[in-house]
Amino acid sequence: MSEDAPRLRLTSLLVVANLVGAVVTFCYLTFIDLSTRADSTASTFANVVFFPVGFAIVMGIATWVGARWAVPDPHPGLDVDDPDIRRRALALPLRMAAVAAIGWTLAGVMWGVIWPAFTETFSLTRLVRQIVGITLIGGSITTAFTFFAVEQRWRRYLPTYFPRGDLSAVPGVARLGVRTRLLVIFLLVGVLPLVIMATLALNRAHRILGADRAAGAAILHNMVVAVVFLLAVGLLTAVGLALFVSRSVAAPLRDVERAMERVGWGNLDTRAPVVSHDEIGAVAEGFNRMVAGLQERERIRETFGKYVSPEVRDEILAGGVRLEGHRREVTMLFSDLRDFTPWVESQPAEEVVRDINAYFTLMEGAIRAHGGLVVQFIGDEIEAVFGAPIAEPRHADHAVAAALEMCRRLETWNESRRAAGAIVLRHGIGVHTGEVIVASIGSPERLSYALVGDPVNLASRIQGLTKEVGGDVLVSGATVHCLKEPFALEALPAVRVKGRMAEVEVYRAA
Repeated sequence: MSEDAPRLRLTSLLVVANLVGAVVTFCYLTFIDLSTRADSTASTFANVVFFPVGFAIVMGIATWVGARWAVPDPHPGLDVDDPDIRRRALALPLRMAAVAAIGWTLAGVMWGVIWPAFTETFSLTRLVRQIVGITLIGGSITTAFTFFAVEQRWRRYLPTYFPRGDLSAVPGVARLGVRTRLLVIFLLVGVLPLVIMATLALNRAHRILGADRAAGAAILHNMVVAVVFLLAVGLLTAVGLALFVSRSVAAPLRDVERAMERVGWGNLDTRAPVVSHDEIGAVAEGFNRMVAGLQERERIRETFGKYVSPEVRDEILAGGVRLEGHRREVTMLFSDLRDFTPWVESQPAEEVVRDINAYFTLMEGAIRAHGGLVVQFIGDEIEAVFGAPIAEPRHADHAVAAALEMCRRLETWNESRRAAGAIVLRHGIGVHTGEVIVASIGSPERLSYALVGDPVNLASRIQGLTKEVGGDVLVSGATVHCLKEPFALEALPAVRVKGRMAEVEVYRAA
């Protein structure tokens, strides 16, 4: 598209609109209001001289006004944030229609006042007829056609000036609503034809009064032909304008409908084009703001899920985690790296962070693969739960299976670390089943998903026993009694853990 393409295309629309108005005005003054032809007594030379001069004056004033309201053509360096450019771009259809209205108003004055005064044929009746024929009929049709045609064509270029679709953010621009548009169309197809019909009837009736029988019959026949012609033209005009305006309303609504379908399919990157400064444009802007809000909500949701896990995120967003909490039987799993402090002190910080993240990634993958949830990472420790926030009757089996999977994954990773000359890592895992309180813990400004109760503490203590009794995985008796599948577990002598008087039954994974 060349740089001056919009201007050339809009200029062609103006030429067509004024040509249509000129044809309508000529037909009206020639065939409808016959009295306007009889009022002129000026010479042909005077007509030849005055017409181009008057036309040049009208076009000169209209061109000057249009130049002051011109909009820079789209180009790569266009400043789309310039308030003046944005205001001009948004007001262009109305301003071009205003230029047409100004031109036809001047034409009515030129041929209704100045020309009659020059030819000494001025009269109030002639002034009214000329204003009706030129300004009211020809001017209104040209102005309406200019606005609707320019607006429809300008919609192709408007997004260039408003890439963010924020048309409503531009102050000081008149808004032509859908109701006003329909009212204009009603006046053109409903009221204007009645004015023409009334003028036709009055003119012919006036001429019939003083005519003989033959002349009266000819006038009546002429009136019938004119009425049939007006009905045909009026019908075509009404259908054309109806299709024209309905398209200007239906097209942007269809764009919004299609955008809604894309959002329904899950595509939140879609946007509805905002191409009009009316109620439909406001609907499109509101839709885009809604989609942007959904996009932001999804981004927060995804980011939130990286910190608290998708399950907890969805449970919190759905209101399933109450501040007062609720009780649920779950199986807790605690994992802790052994000799973590000496390892940290002997390795560069960057390598420690890299390795600990790789370890957490492997372990969380094993936990998640068996339906578990990592509640939090504490230093080198992992706290995980099975059976919350989504209830699962086989939470004990999943917890033990996850613990064994974690050991296998660590061993596989250690093989690659040995080959690379890196330090081999070891961990201890404790598993215990019991009833806990699932709740949101913290202040109103900052909350965390937490499980509170003695089973949580006991699972952590059992994990600590792995250093004393040997073995990487220790399972409490409470968990073993809940198992529904057989696991290779070795019963150990009951032990006493820190903070508890009663001994705890534990099993070691073989």
